[in-house]
Amino acid sequence: MNPHLEEALTLAERGLGRTSPNPAVGAVIVRDGEVVGQGFYVASGVKHAEVLAIEEAGAKARGATMYVTLEPHSHQGRTPPCVDAIIAAGISKVVSIMEDPNPEVHGRGFARLSDAGVEIEIDSSYQVRAAKLNEAFIHFMNTGLPLVTLKAAVTLDGKIAAPEDSTSPGWITSEIARAHVQTLRHLTDAILTGIGTVLADDCRLNDRTGESRARPLLRIVLDSQLRMPAESQMVASCASDVMVITTSAASAERRKRLESKGVRVEVLEDASGRASLRAMVELLAREKYLSLMIEAGSRVNWTALESGVADKIFFYYAPKILGGTLSLPVAGGAGRPKRSDAILFRDLALHPIALNEFAVEAWLEKEHRL
Repeated sequence: MNPHLEEALTLAERGLGRTSPNPAVGAVIVRDGEVVGQGFYVASGVKHAEVLAIEEAGAKARGATMYVTLEPHSHQGRTPPCVDAIIAAGISKVVSIMEDPNPEVHGRGFARLSDAGVEIEIDSSYQVRAAKLNEAFIHFMNTGLPLVTLKAAVTLDGKIAAPEDSTSPGWITSEIARAHVQTLRHLTDAILTGIGTVLADDCRLNDRTGESRARPLLRIVLDSQLRMPAESQMVASCASDVMVITTSAASAERRKRLESKGVRVEVLEDASGRASLRAMVELLAREKYLSLMIEAGSRVNWTALESGVADKIFFYYAPKILGGTLSLPVAGGAGRPKRSDAILFRDLALHPIALNEFAVEAWLEKEHRL
């Protein structure tokens, strides 16, 4: 165990939800066994974790060791290179958990430090935790696309809604589980649903944690015919944070009305003439949204899975069974015709949520897709 790296990770976690499109980073400076400086990054503060720790350490940084969760950056971005500050402060050794996956940084930060006489040590024993901390950032750097998580609340038999829910609304999971969903929303850059969910639930689809964010949660609706009600809660609460994805067949008049209320309307359609989920994800990538969570109905869920747009799932399970053929499954659509054609998952993890409730987190096995 390395208590200083653990403290750096704990510091980095304090920035979660407040760093996008940059990674969460924590740094600790130690001299003669004493912690003399600490820092963690948040986008609103601009200064990186390493610089904040150096400023706190002051003259005590000279000859000290810095423990940092991610390779210090070596290029000019919103801020000068952190490696320059480390070298100027006279820090003699840097212990880091992992290299930065950003191609502008990868290995270069360590090389610059080493060339300046700073000793470099990589302690990969904490790499799993560090990678989990920045999984959206790492995914974006490796693929050029946001990390897409399909979230759902389901019964033990995989249902998300019953036939008469529209006249007798209720919840599948507990209040504890629903509060946990808000923590996931806080950690994501954008959230998407289908127009069917908006019409049925009049949802706000917002982040209700009350915690500060690096950027507003972008709320997105797939709506091929532009049926989005101008009087819906989502439109009423729009503060340049609502986007509707539609098609060329949508009414120009409806579009004008929504846009007059601050809603961003984008025409992105697939070959079948429907609002395109994939084109929307590519749009988010161009605008440097690192993560997207889908909270939608059965049809959109299936589209996300079948198309491979979804990267992972996070399903909350309640100790209930709805049964019947009319209750909606978590993923509808055509489905796979044979058990041998099933969509596969890997790296499955179980999370206890509340008494008799749990969540399943797993990644789609895209390498074996048909």
